[in-house]
Amino acid sequence: MTDSQLTQAQSFWTRKDETENKLDPAALYDWISSFLSAHKVLTLATGTGDYVRCTPLEYTWHDDALWIFTEGGLKFKGLKENKNVAAAVFETNASFGGLKSLQIEGIAEIVDLYSDEYNAAAAFRKIPLQTLKKLPEPMWLLKITPAEITCLNSDWKKEGFGSRQIWKK
Repeated sequence: MTDSQLTQAQSFWTRKDETENKLDPAALYDWISSFLSAHKVLTLATGTGDYVRCTPLEYTWHDDALWIFTEGGLKFKGLKENKNVAAAVFETNASFGGLKSLQIEGIAEIVDLYSDEYNAAAAFRKIPLQTLKKLPEPMWLLKITPAEITCLNSDWKKEGFGSRQIWKK
């Protein structure tokens, strides 16, 4: 692939977006919130330098953030140096032309153990604090605050909008 071809491929959606009709930002955010609430697994990408890690994780969506309880793992190698993360949530049984997905860019924060925010997230997940405190190793909590979400929904074409919409905080 030549540099020119790479540039062409890289700019495909940017060029296409220029002519597409956009959804109202509030309506787009409502769709995002509903989509995230209806799903529970994402793929989280973290990285630092030449190191990248992509991990499937359970999440909850509330208070304008993604909340992930996790035992730990190599994703923390990236988080130690770089709080910028990416995540993907998508329909697993999509047919050609029927895709619905989100690509999320945001900032990850490691919530202090047993802080008010940690306890509230545990309560939302219906995880008893006593259970968390009895674990041999801590259950860490990641809070991901989206900065930009790229949405793909083939159904929007039927309504006269572009199938790809971008929400920015």
